[in-house]
Amino acid sequence: MATQPLIAVVQHQAECPAACLADWLCESDARLVTVRPDLGARLPAVHELDGLVVLGGIMGATDDHEAPWLPEVRALIRRCAEAGVPTLGVCLGHQLAATALGGRVIVNPQGKQSGLLPVGYTAAADTDPLFGGLAHRVRGVHSNNDVVAELPRGAVVLAQAPGGEVQAARFAPTVWGVQWHPEVDADVFAIWCELDPPGTEQQVREAIAQVAAARSELDEAWQPLAARFVELCRAAEPIGLAG
Repeated sequence: MATQPLIAVVQHQAECPAACLADWLCESDARLVTVRPDLGARLPAVHELDGLVVLGGIMGATDDHEAPWLPEVRALIRRCAEAGVPTLGVCLGHQLAATALGGRVIVNPQGKQSGLLPVGYTAAADTDPLFGGLAHRVRGVHSNNDVVAELPRGAVVLAQAPGGEVQAARFAPTVWGVQWHPEVDADVFAIWCELDPPGTEQQVREAIAQVAAARSELDEAWQPLAARFVELCRAAEPIGLAG
């Protein structure tokens, strides 16, 4: 058991940091190392880790030509699943986990999801090791064009968006993904709105203001998720595959 679990955070681009999630993980006494494969950094070996977090990015989960490090990230997720290392994918990370373990991701036929949306937990979330016992009447910040269309074999849907899209899933016994962004704050969201505006200038201003106004609500919803993930990393007993 690791009293201060070491969690690697895979960040795909400068505009998509761990932000609030990093603060919450550290507050729960985790040790973090941020890895930037987009800048040529080596991904860690499985035996070096107590946990893995894979963040979002503007690329798609199989855009290997645009982001040539993605095959290695998917391979790391598979090895973490095999070794029992707790893994959390956020947005693109959620989609990478799905594809790494045999699922399929597509462009959302209902269009881009952006801004605050209610999290539609399923009954399975009640007994899930990560989500069980957390508050269920919550919202999450979304910013994604793609969605998980086909789950890996044995995966469990834990939340669905208002349009029915997979919003959270347990892809393997120790691998979870969330389509929303628990890590985001209004400043980061504003940068994303500049990169890919989710509407008119007025709609963008309103969306940023809504995220800023929801700060306390988002803290109360997602800090416990980060704390629970650290507890899972602390308690996990990985099989110990060579990295």
